[in-house]
Amino acid sequence: MILLHLQDEVQTLLRPDVPRHGALIAWKQSLHQLSEPDHERTDAYPMTAAPAVLSAVQAEALNKTYGTGDAAVHPLKDLSVSFPAAKFTAVMGPSGSGKSTLMHVLAGLDVPDSGSVVVGGTQLTGLSDNQLTKVRRENIGFVFQAYNLVPSMTARENILLPSALGGQAVDRDFLAAVLERLGLTDRLGHRPFELSGGQQQRVAVARALVARPSVIFADEPTGNLDQTTGAEVLRLLRAAVDEFGQTVIMVTHDVNAAAQADRTVLLADGRVVDTLDQPSAADLAAVMVEVAA
Repeated sequence: MILLHLQDEVQTLLRPDVPRHGALIAWKQSLHQLSEPDHERTDAYPMTAAPAVLSAVQAEALNKTYGTGDAAVHPLKDLSVSFPAAKFTAVMGPSGSGKSTLMHVLAGLDVPDSGSVVVGGTQLTGLSDNQLTKVRRENIGFVFQAYNLVPSMTARENILLPSALGGQAVDRDFLAAVLERLGLTDRLGHRPFELSGGQQQRVAVARALVARPSVIFADEPTGNLDQTTGAEVLRLLRAAVDEFGQTVIMVTHDVNAAAQADRTVLLADGRVVDTLDQPSAADLAAVMVEVAA
């Protein structure tokens, strides 16, 4: 879904009747600056965390229904949950428990039937599509299982795209530090089909980091990866919290992945049934058996 949003905005920028200014100019300037020799800087660029707030994302009494009559499905049932800032939270639950629906609603990609969502102090309920797009650009990053990179763009262009669409200046030092941390400096000119699955996921992580959003949503980010590459992606998400001060909310079925988080929220039948602080993989496996029973 987010790829469609990005493609729509890119197509709008490239239409001949749209003046070549604003976001498109910002995008081109960002690409030009990135290709220029970097000015002298120290080897270790300080990564200062954004000021923390009590809660990065908060939802109250969310309800969501798809379909009608006997075919109706209720993925969210009066669900309330809060996600602390600058923390890594995993969301787990059996299939059909409402995990993906919750993430889409929290990220402003779907609208609840009732209830409220606050992201970075902004109430999403009642916002127009344009207003929601602005909130997503300024506050939210995405790392999805399918990577959601734009196929025709290079790794560099994909990484800079959210900042360019939002007309935001790119911090060159921070960008260079992120690229070095992710090992992407020699892959910036490659398109997605020229990259391995792990490299594509690292590009997706870089895209989420470089725009400096307050919250990163990760939907099964290790689901399509081998064990080694999956562990690398989890370390990068961990670094987003510990080194960059961002908030990570990750949906996963993998107890080993969830064990890397600071806390785990457990869902069942559209409701929060438990919240565990720093559980082990064994603890989560045992609880998941009970939840699924």
